[in-house]
Order: sequence, then structure tokens, then C-alpha cells
Amino acid sequence: MSEQLDIICMGTALVDSIIKGFDPEPVSASGFTAASGSLNVGGEAVNEAVTAARLGVSTGIFCFLGDDPAGDMICSYLQKNHVDTSRILREKDHPTPVTTMFVNEDGTRKSITNSSHRYNFHPEKHPDAFSGAKIIILGSLFRAPFNDPEIIHDVCSRASESGTMIFADTKLPNFVKLGLDDIAKTLPLIDFITPNEDEAKYYTGKEDPEEMADVFLSYGVKNVLIKLGAKGCFFKNAQMSIALPAFPINAVDATGAGDSFVAGLAAEILRAKNAAGQVLFEKEQMKKALLFANACGAICTTAVGAGTALQNREQVEAFLQEMD
Repeated sequence: MSEQLDIICMGTALVDSIIKGFDPEPVSASGFTAASGSLNVGGEAVNEAVTAARLGVSTGIFCFLGDDPAGDMICSYLQKNHVDTSRILREKDHPTPVTTMFVNEDGTRKSITNSSHRYNFHPEKHPDAFSGAKIIILGSLFRAPFNDPEIIHDVCSRASESGTMIFADTKLPNFVKLGLDDIAKTLPLIDFITPNEDEAKYYTGKEDPEEMADVFLSYGVKNVLIKLGAKGCFFKNAQMSIALPAFPINAVDATGAGDSFVAGLAAEILRAKNAAGQVLFEKEQMKKALLFANACGAICTTAVGAGTALQNREQVEAFLQEMD
């Protein structure tokens, strides 16, 4: 783990069993039909790492996998996409999480998790695995391993002390119920928090995106980005607010779109930082970064599976030119 990387993605890595066009009417006493079924490597940390790597950023992943075929599948996929896998922890006694996802015709989906998602991953015990990165992305804040306030605080404190920028992509809680009050001492350490609309409603109790953002800001988070799906996105910090519509596309599968958005935003923020020697938050520059992130998310929805459609930075730039 000697290589210093630009971005390290931390959190969930799993295999998605994606079922599209499920017909709830049984064809027999125990049988159902669907238009298609496929196995896809996924999880927030995986999706974000692969997207960042495809955008040309040196990227690693810090996660837990079982010592099983599903874990082998994930490692092979990550290595094929030039993601550094040297920080992955593997264990024989706990299986790699597998999620069943039902994808609707409009691209929306519902997922089924199980006990394997409650894995015993302690990133705070391995600070060398993420110290020194320019950006870390917590791919699943409020889900294991980031559903323990002390783990969240230890990781964010160590990252902040080393000058690492912290992105926190949120999830709705499942096995452990946490709220903003539970991690209040950590929230001021977070540079960007990126909930989707449902998550933002859940954690803030608000319906309006600007009011949602204000709640996160009141806890000390520096920048808030709310992903609004087909309605676009809303960004706010102490200096500015930006609302952008979604790009007009024919969405096939929204799996991983939010993860691609976050990785695209982190890559663009890093690009601005590298060019200027510091992070600049002028409104036009932030709008440009958000447009790029929006494009990453939009491209992701044009094929089934989180890592299928988006291939490289040139593709995103061509998409933006076409939509201009």
C-alpha cells in the first residue's frame, strides 16, 4: 500500500443480481418470470472507484470481501478497470454481500439486502490504508461500516488531520438506525455530503432541496449536494447555491447513477485543485463540475448495470458537447 493515490473509495462492495421486467404474476405455484437477469459487480465503493478510474484518476478501494467466488469476481472486475485493490481485506468466515435488485421499466429499482451486509469491517484500525489520499469517498454513510458513530469519527478525523478532502455519500439506514444528531461531532469534518432526495428528506425532515441543504449546513458540513434524479441536482454552501436540471435522456437503469455522479464530482474537484494548487469554489467553476457530474450520472443510466455505460472522460466530454 505504498502508492499514494488521488482518490480512495471506502465502503460497500458486493455483487448485484439484477432482475429487470419482473412479472409479479406467478406462472406456477413457485415460479415467476422476468425479462432478464444478470450478475453485476456493484456497491457504492466499487461503482465510485471504477468511475473515477475510468475518468483517468488514480484510484484505490478500501473495503471488505469474503474469501469466496463473489469476492473473486469483484477483485477481478476492479483490477480490469485499473483500480488499486491492495487495500481490500478478505475473510473466510464472512461471505461477500450479494444484493437482489428489481429494476422497473423506467429505470427505478428496489433492492433486497441480507445479513451478509452487516460485515465486521473496521477501517479505523487501518489508517495507513487511506492516509495520504487527496480525497476519500465514504461510499455508504449510515450503512456498515459507517453506521457506527465512533468509526465514522475516527476515519474522518484521521483523514482531516492528514489534509484529505472527505466526500460522504449517504444511504438510508438498514440494520442500525442513525441520524444527524448521532454523528454531529463528525459532520463539520465533511467537505461534501451527497444524499439523494429520499435520503435528504429522511435525515432532515424537509421537503424542499434548499431547506434540506440548510439543515446539513447547520450541522457544519461545508458543501451539500442533493441528487434529485430526473429533476437534476441542487448544490449549496455558505457562498452559493446552484440548481441544475437533469439531462434529457432515455433512462434504462438508474443503478449506480448517484455513485457515478459523486465520482465525477470528486474527479472534477480534484482536477480544479491540481490546476490551481488549491480548491476553488467560484460559482462558475462549481457549476462546471456539477455539469460534469450530472453527465456521468446520466450516462450511467443508459445501460443495465452500474459500470456498463460510462467508459472514459472523453465520452463524458462528448456527451456534454452534444447536450450544449
